[in-house]
Amino acid sequence: MFLGIEIGGTKLQVGVGPNDGRLTGLWRGTVDVARGGEGIREQLVRAVPELLQSANISRDQVRGLGIGFGGPVDDHTQSVIKSHQIQGWDDFPLGAWLGEALKLPTVLGNDADVAGLAEGTVGAGKGMSPVFYMTLGSGIGGGLLIDGRIARGTGRGAAEIGHLRVPDPQRNDGRLDVLENIASGWGIVNRVKQTAKSEPAMAARLIQIAGSAETITGQTVAKAAQEGDPLAVLTLNGVTDAISDAICAAIVLVCPQRFVIGGGVSLMGEELIFEPIRRKVAEKVFKPFAGLTDIVPAALGEEVVVHGAIALAASRFGGKA
Repeated sequence: MFLGIEIGGTKLQVGVGPNDGRLTGLWRGTVDVARGGEGIREQLVRAVPELLQSANISRDQVRGLGIGFGGPVDDHTQSVIKSHQIQGWDDFPLGAWLGEALKLPTVLGNDADVAGLAEGTVGAGKGMSPVFYMTLGSGIGGGLLIDGRIARGTGRGAAEIGHLRVPDPQRNDGRLDVLENIASGWGIVNRVKQTAKSEPAMAARLIQIAGSAETITGQTVAKAAQEGDPLAVLTLNGVTDAISDAICAAIVLVCPQRFVIGGGVSLMGEELIFEPIRRKVAEKVFKPFAGLTDIVPAALGEEVVVHGAIALAASRFGGKA
């Protein structure tokens, strides 16, 4: 058995399982932003014994612990570099600290990287290489898997597709912006809210669905787009433009066999997200590489980072990888 922990900006998850795509037990918690990193660490120290007890697993059965952290990490020091969402994580030696607190061998990874590891070994990319994973959630992360191993560059990360600069769909002057600012859940909502305030007539249907401009969500945008709301349709068209530009850049650099997309924004589905992305990539991709990369939804759902953290622990501490 291995433990896998997900530390995100809004949620915490701890799972235990044998690294075969099944979880024997799962614990979920909510991040208290006001308590910062210290509050999260206190939650985790309590959660692991609770999970093992509820799953009827003894500490002796657990061979190691993997962590998928929502931010950049340093492989060499097993430390968090920074969280862009929660205070109290700068240069924190999370691997050593949690390993000592729980008395378990521990390995730390970036959440998108370990999610990619999961999708590439027991999920939508199983049996393929290279596999590029992108999570479209509150932020945008990426992970590149080659022959079943995470590509981490020099040890501080690689494949950070969310930080690529792509043409800003709201501008006509060719100016670039970071993909995460355009196509993440927060980016989509922020841009729609700005337009709804400045041009309320254009956002009438969106505002009606949400109740007010302030309460617009990603789900609101998706529902309005399905009903043909012009602002929602225009916004998601810009989102898929930006994502397809980023995917084309990834293809020209590494030409993955499969591109797997997960996260909350991807749940807007085939019609709003996947079909437009595939079509636009086919139009814009480097022609010698056309048709070599397929683009599919992730398979492991909300627990993907937990599965990946378990896979990371198994690869480090022994077991099926």
